[in-house]
Amino acid sequence: MSTSPHLDALTARGRAFLGSRHAILGGAMTWVSERNLVAAISNAGGFGVIACGAMTPDRLAAEIAATRGLTDRPFGVNLITLHPQLLDLVAACREQAVSHVVLAGGLPPAPAIARVKDFARLLAFAPNLAVARKLLRSGVDALIIEGSEAGGHIGPVSLAVLAQEILPALPEAIIFAAGGIGHGSAVAALVEMGASGVQLGTRFAAAVESVAHPAFKQAFVRAAARDAVASVQLDPRLPVIPVRALRNAGTEAFHAKQREVAEKLDRGEIDPAVAQLEIEHYWAGALRRAVVEGDVETGSLMAGQSVGMVKAIEPVADIIASLVGGAEAALARRRSPVPEPA
Repeated sequence: MSTSPHLDALTARGRAFLGSRHAILGGAMTWVSERNLVAAISNAGGFGVIACGAMTPDRLAAEIAATRGLTDRPFGVNLITLHPQLLDLVAACREQAVSHVVLAGGLPPAPAIARVKDFARLLAFAPNLAVARKLLRSGVDALIIEGSEAGGHIGPVSLAVLAQEILPALPEAIIFAAGGIGHGSAVAALVEMGASGVQLGTRFAAAVESVAHPAFKQAFVRAAARDAVASVQLDPRLPVIPVRALRNAGTEAFHAKQREVAEKLDRGEIDPAVAQLEIEHYWAGALRRAVVEGDVETGSLMAGQSVGMVKAIEPVADIIASLVGGAEAALARRRSPVPEPA
């Protein structure tokens, strides 16, 4: 007998789509969402997602195979649409019999959609209702709506607003909500609004099974929600996507990097496309320093505002059990008979 009947009923479509016990996706985090964390999330009943990031097709294929060696449960792969070898990465996923692919980082190109649909279920991010409808018309099977509370690269709108805009308008769509989710009560509220499930990254980044450096995890434990701040764009010629991370010396270093790149533009040393690439390379290097090397001073501690709910370094299974238990308790309370007034 299910110990979470109310939650199971509301997430039935999401669970069936993912093929997992719970409709809880692990957010794909570069350097963090690799075989160990992905397998741990799937083994605990969630749905792990490998962050391909800048991997080559061969490297991705090896990571998929290694993950499959750690779990027999379903998991997916997140691919960045701007990757120069996107179609080769899709081919690697096909060769490795990946069941679900998430296309992130912009509108997925039609050739990638067609090739993924040939062998897997396809998820994509919808930043507003118009794009959500366009993605569904283009053949995307499920959507992720991610609010600005999330960590890493973020959009401009909060999940509270996106959920109100998109969920009631697309009641037949399979939609997973993400951004700032840390407690089961939030999961309950979102699935009651119509979400088929949720996606979390920050809580899992600090899990026992995460390969992130111990100093990186401890920074999460110490942080409050207000410490996770969005980066500021200094020059309109550098339309950088905001990144949410814990405030540290690296935050100021990014401002300096923008000024340096802007000055190169002024001198005509680089064109805007190369300037944009320099900014992205900055983030990739800063994130690696924090996650892999434990440089919590100048590295990029990408984290969502739910970081304030990370109170300890816990096993993934405990995190998922807490989310499920909290959501079920909240749903059960709201379904209890209302006592008659005395």
